[in-house]
Amino acid sequence: MKRKKVVIGFVLTAIFLTGCGSETIQNSGYESEQETESDSVESRDNDGDVREGTSSDTIGTPEDFPEEYYYGSGRISGWTGEEMLRKTPQPQGNETVLNTAADPANIQVLYLWEEGNAPAVTEFTEDMDRYFDAWDFRPYVTAIPVREGVEPKGAVVLMAGGAYQFRGNYTDSLPTAAALREYGFQTFIVDYRLHPYNQEEGALDVARAVRFIRKNADIYGIDPDNIAVMGFSAGGIQAGEFLMHYDEEVNPTVLDSSFIPDELDEIPAHASAAGMIYSFYGRLSVGNMDPEWLADGNLPPTFYVYGTEDPFYNQFERQYDVIRSMGIQTGRIVLNEWPHGFGSDGGWVEDYADWLEKIFKEEHA
Repeated sequence: MKRKKVVIGFVLTAIFLTGCGSETIQNSGYESEQETESDSVESRDNDGDVREGTSSDTIGTPEDFPEEYYYGSGRISGWTGEEMLRKTPQPQGNETVLNTAADPANIQVLYLWEEGNAPAVTEFTEDMDRYFDAWDFRPYVTAIPVREGVEPKGAVVLMAGGAYQFRGNYTDSLPTAAALREYGFQTFIVDYRLHPYNQEEGALDVARAVRFIRKNADIYGIDPDNIAVMGFSAGGIQAGEFLMHYDEEVNPTVLDSSFIPDELDEIPAHASAAGMIYSFYGRLSVGNMDPEWLADGNLPPTFYVYGTEDPFYNQFERQYDVIRSMGIQTGRIVLNEWPHGFGSDGGWVEDYADWLEKIFKEEHA
C-alpha cells in the first residue's frame, strides 16, 4: 500500500516537473528550478501538524452519482493512469453560466464563456493536436450540490492537478467534492484551460466560476461571501493566480481587450478562503517566498495539505511560514510519509471542512 502511494506520487511529481519545461523564473522571490528538482527533506520541526494519514474515512463514489462520475474508492491505492487522464462530461448543447438557470438539486455542467467570447491571448489552432484538450475546447464548470435536506454552509471551487498537461478530476476533484458535500458545501469543479494556454487565462476561468456562484448564491442557499477556492498541485497554482491577480473587480479585458464584458463581469470575483493541496502560490514547480509579492495579492486565509515524502515538501514548509508571518490566517495538515498527489485520501478533508466553516463564520463576525 505505502509503496504504491510513493510510486504514484512520484509519477505525478515527474509530470509536474516536466510541465515546467525550461522556463526560467527571474523573480527573486522564487526558488530556482534546480533547487526544486533536488529538494531534499530537511528537519521536520512542525511535529504538531504532522499526522499519520489514513484511508479509513475516504469517501468512495456516492450511490447517487451518475455512472459517468464514478471514480472508485477515492483511495490512492486504487488509482490507475487511465483514471488520472479521464475527462468529465462536457455540457449538453450550448448551456452556459450566462444563459442557463442554476439547478441546486442536480449535478449541472455549464460552459463558462459564451461561444466565441472567451478572453484569450493564446492562439490555439486546429492544426495543434498534441494537447489534452482539442483546439476548440471551452472551459466549463461542474456543479455538485449537497445532498437533499442538508443545509449548505458555503461553496468550494475545485481545480484538479496535472502540471497544466491534464486535469486529474477523477483522482483529485471528484472525490474531494463528494467528501465536501457530506460536510455541507456546495462544490464546483472548474475544467480550466491547460497548455498551450497560460496561467492567466486559466485564472479568468476560475474568476468566471466564482462570479456565477455569487450571482446564484440565494439559489444555492449560501452567503455570497462564503466561497473558497482550492486546488491540487497545478490546480492550486491556478487558484493562486486567480487570488493574486484576477479576483474581485478585475475585468477580463485587462488580459484581452477584444473580450466583450457581460452582466457576470459586474459581479466581484470574491473568495474568502483558499486551499493549497500539495501546492503553493507561485508558478509551476516553483513557489514564491517573497512577502512583498505575496502581499500584493491581499490573500485570504489559506489551508495547506501535503506529505512529508513530497519532493516539494521544503517549499511547502517555507511558504507556509512566510504566509503565517505575514499575519494571514493559516491552517495546515502534514501527512507523514505520504507523497505528492493523493486527492481526498489521507484523512484531511473533514479538518479542512471544519476550518472553512470557522473562516466563514469569522467573515461575518
